[in-house]
Amino acid sequence: MAVGLWGKKIGMSQLFDGDKVVPVTAIDVGGWLVTDVRTPERDGHAALQVGRLRDRYMKTPYSPQWLKHKKKYFSQVREVPFDGDLASVKLGTAIAFHDQVDKGDVVDVFGRTRGRGFAGVVRRHNFAGPPASHGSTMGNRPGSIGFMCSNGRVIKRKEMPGHMGNVQRAVKNLKVIAKDAGVVFVKGAIPGHSGTLVFVRKS
Repeated sequence: MAVGLWGKKIGMSQLFDGDKVVPVTAIDVGGWLVTDVRTPERDGHAALQVGRLRDRYMKTPYSPQWLKHKKKYFSQVREVPFDGDLASVKLGTAIAFHDQVDKGDVVDVFGRTRGRGFAGVVRRHNFAGPPASHGSTMGNRPGSIGFMCSNGRVIKRKEMPGHMGNVQRAVKNLKVIAKDAGVVFVKGAIPGHSGTLVFVRKS
């Protein structure tokens, strides 16, 4: 069985969980086919290479020619750890991860946060900023960065302006609120913007 599966973040909405309205994120985990099998003897690890079909081929019957032209028929190709019998897996088999999770299960979601480019300390590290009155001309600069010693060195891991976002993050222990037609609805927010790939696994 595949340990997890890649999915495409659709966006956020809200659903009823009992008598409460909860925020949910919709993840499309359908449309993935097995494109190759990684064996410990040949590749050093056990995994499945899976590809997500392009939208135009979603309703087209599978053809072995797809595996010879992956860039044409698959929009993304990724690997998924596998802990089952690799000999029983056939190429072209659809991976139905939504059948492995039920309502109420807990999952972990891994993704990349939105890239924010170069950001200052006020936005990147939530600095309070200078006074808004009394003639302050500091702007949004971070202020003094020196250290209390004669050499005046800057201490390590000092919070400074720099690149913000576009890093790998994980949100764990998210409850599955509902699932429908290959789409899994998990409670809360996950990293990334709509349309990006995320990795989902059971906690």
